[in-house]
Amino acid sequence: MRVLGLSFDFHDSAAVLIEDHRIVAAAAEERFVRRKHTAEFPKEAIAWALESTGTSLAAVDHVVFYEKPFQKFDRILTTALASWPRSYFFFLKSMPQWLVRKLHTARQIRKGLGQDRSVLFASHHLSHAASAFFPSPFEEAAIITADGVGEWATTSFGRGAGCKLELESEIRFPHSLGLYYSALTAYLGFKVNDAEWKVMGLAPYGEPRFVEQFRKLIQLREDGSFALDMRYFSHAFSTRSMINTRYERLFGRPRRSPESALEQFHNDIARSGQQVLEEAMLNLARAVQRRTGLRKLALGGGVGLNCVANWRILRESGFDEIFIQPAAGDDGGALGAAALVMAELGGVRVEPMQHALFGPAWSDAQIESDLLRLGAKPRRYERAALLEECARRLHAKEILGWFQGPMEFGPRALGARSILSTASDASMKDKINARVKYREAFRPFAPSVPKHLASRWFDVPEGLDSPFMLLVPQVRPEARVLLPAITHHDGSARIQTVTHEANALYHDLLLAYGERSGIPVLLNTSFNVRGEPIVNTPEQALTCFRNTGLDALVIGSFIVSGKDEPVDHERGMRASVALERTP
Repeated sequence: MRVLGLSFDFHDSAAVLIEDHRIVAAAAEERFVRRKHTAEFPKEAIAWALESTGTSLAAVDHVVFYEKPFQKFDRILTTALASWPRSYFFFLKSMPQWLVRKLHTARQIRKGLGQDRSVLFASHHLSHAASAFFPSPFEEAAIITADGVGEWATTSFGRGAGCKLELESEIRFPHSLGLYYSALTAYLGFKVNDAEWKVMGLAPYGEPRFVEQFRKLIQLREDGSFALDMRYFSHAFSTRSMINTRYERLFGRPRRSPESALEQFHNDIARSGQQVLEEAMLNLARAVQRRTGLRKLALGGGVGLNCVANWRILRESGFDEIFIQPAAGDDGGALGAAALVMAELGGVRVEPMQHALFGPAWSDAQIESDLLRLGAKPRRYERAALLEECARRLHAKEILGWFQGPMEFGPRALGARSILSTASDASMKDKINARVKYREAFRPFAPSVPKHLASRWFDVPEGLDSPFMLLVPQVRPEARVLLPAITHHDGSARIQTVTHEANALYHDLLLAYGERSGIPVLLNTSFNVRGEPIVNTPEQALTCFRNTGLDALVIGSFIVSGKDEPVDHERGMRASVALERTP
């Protein structure tokens, strides 16, 4: 059986193709159309998925969408009428979109596919739950999903066993942990549904001075549920603002203007708001563990990308193991919808995800052809020589663009489309932020480490599995002086553990660098600049190399170094800021 799962029309559109027990293709549309978090129909991702697997559309047994539009429309219409007349402008903006297009999702899909066929629908949070549980290594587990909002649900929990999945309870709109965090993001002057990572990165620079104010915004209950104090929020009746003046008065200052200076006040707001989110997620996880009695947890939804909260759940909630798949947000909804149909109609569960490498890949012949066409002068290496040369360059404090094998599914670069450097030079953090990524100086970087060596460098149990960079433990105190470029302000690091089975070349690079330097840890960040999706093609990788402070491009069996023209870093920063602010 073959199932094509789709997500689109909100943000992070994606297509996922599952064949029996295997995920054979998975990619977000943004990587093809080059518009970050695009909501449009994933035409290019679908075309690639079918072509790359040699599958005709006629050979796909089922097409499934990741939510139920009529239920979502019911929520939007009901809440708009309930808050009338404050919702007047929201109503005027949203109703035409729904009546003309969004209520006709099946028609959109048939038109996009160019084929008249039946379409299945899975509810939004059931899709998230399926994306969390079915690809997990657990035969049985508790399940929690949390995000902004689906149809009505914003948070749900249940359990899964084998091919069976059941959601037992849910919390409904407008009460939402995802929207609580989006409001915090907006108050700090960052872009909602894009820059929540920035809040997490900013929080360690602050003190929890405003925790009590944030606790006024959300009531936590003993059964794990919660309720927002809607007097402070506008998301129930507005598309223009998440918060109101009451929210601003609570903290004594108006929201920050985008790109204005960040002050200690903003650091403290980020820290306080993040802490209260962690409290809410911990309260929920502890209640679910008590209710189910299970020791393993599968976590899905966009809040599952809050890796600081994830680490606290693993350490403090009573669960022994936690699994979060790499595309926990709406792009992963396409995976969940397809996996759910495969389980319910095919009686087959997808195999556990040991890696996220389900995207496009290029052969050496294709890479060489593209590089030569674009005027580059690539040098070819055999595998062992390539690893040795890269280890040498990294030890010499070069910054490498690393483009290898299939692209990752999800927002994290995990050793396929990565920018790499030594983690041992403290100046690398500022250098890469300013001259390569063109982003804010406070943004942290993540380390990659061979799984079997992780506990030597990080305060984690031996054998901890963190392949998708979704947990944030502490760097061991004695290692912080050796790993300053990846040690965050509070001594933490968002680690990726790497195995030979999951990514042999990247694993062996870590070992080769470790042999040369004595430290088998590399700084790993996504291969892109601020405001752009991660690079997808050799041409995009070469363009990024030429326009940034990268010292070399390592792509397939080739290394490209040397640039015809000096890089204008000020121009790159201006362009990236403008790109990020584009709606």
